[in-house]
Amino acid sequence: MKFLSLLLMIVVIAFLMSPVFAQGEATVLFLMINPGARQGGMGEAGVAIADDPNAVYWNPAGLAFQYENPETDKKFAGSLMHVQWLPQFNLSDLYYDFGAFRYYWQDIGMLGLGIQFINYGENIQTDVTGAEVSRFNSNEVAVTGSYALKLKHNLGVGVGLKFIYSNLSPGIFVDNEKRDGRGSTFAADIGALYHPGFAKKLSLGMTISNIGPKMTYINKSQADPVPTNLRMGLAYRLLDSEYNKFTLVYDVNRLLVHRDAEKADGVLKAVFYSSWTDAGVLRRFTHSIGGEYWYTDLIALRAGYFYEDEDFGGRKFWTFGGGLRMSIVGVDFSYIYASVEDHPLSDTMRFSLSFSL
Repeated sequence: MKFLSLLLMIVVIAFLMSPVFAQGEATVLFLMINPGARQGGMGEAGVAIADDPNAVYWNPAGLAFQYENPETDKKFAGSLMHVQWLPQFNLSDLYYDFGAFRYYWQDIGMLGLGIQFINYGENIQTDVTGAEVSRFNSNEVAVTGSYALKLKHNLGVGVGLKFIYSNLSPGIFVDNEKRDGRGSTFAADIGALYHPGFAKKLSLGMTISNIGPKMTYINKSQADPVPTNLRMGLAYRLLDSEYNKFTLVYDVNRLLVHRDAEKADGVLKAVFYSSWTDAGVLRRFTHSIGGEYWYTDLIALRAGYFYEDEDFGGRKFWTFGGGLRMSIVGVDFSYIYASVEDHPLSDTMRFSLSFSL
């Protein structure tokens, strides 16, 4: 059955997409595709520089600092991104879209909305003779609502609640048994952003994202966890003058999921205990480092590097990018370069459009 081949292909694609090399431990790995061409140009780092609408994904606490001066800051802002995913596979209908929006509500705080969508394209189910039985599209989507506020003038916190829907295949029969490749669940994100008073040019950020119950497709005994992820990082403004600004950013990521030969642990056990008992616990962290230069808040240049340990995925690539701001509109782009031939992420181009009103 080509349906079984389809499921295998989706597993392989999801495996390659995960920036933390999930090793088949989690499902709905599209949640781990890092959106935003701006952050994509800085080695895919951004937890401590969450100062645009993409903070809904990177660190919801960053939303708390985005409306501080009513004379210059805008109450509403948004960002949109489209990317042809895994270009080395030459699959025209494999793409990823992301949208983020934030709005300041007087006396309540900053609200955010994020939408993630990945399309796997059209697939064909055949019978044992090779005759076509049906055609169907596979895709996944997540919608996140966020809220952020300041606990102190230099400390913000944020939360996000998301609904996740996975539509890999409709209910079809395989060997007289109905298999349904559709499932849904929910999850939460929590984040903090701190600007320490002892170092005014420094920002520290941390998030734990996708905290939620397992995703069930066929039955609960075969449920898979969502990719709960810990992200920590810093941003330091090395240069901050009227015409020239340069910021250095650094993030680390760690998947907080644990699976043994029989089943995967629940989210609380994995987050607080079992994921930290795995072999090579420190080597399971990925590292992202990058820099962003702005000239007169008009033109930006970016570069970065992503590193993953050889035993836990071994992905290494450089990123480059730039941006242009004019009045209320901005355009950003980023490019991934991998020296390894036929690297699935190599030549990935991200384009983002941002706006504020």
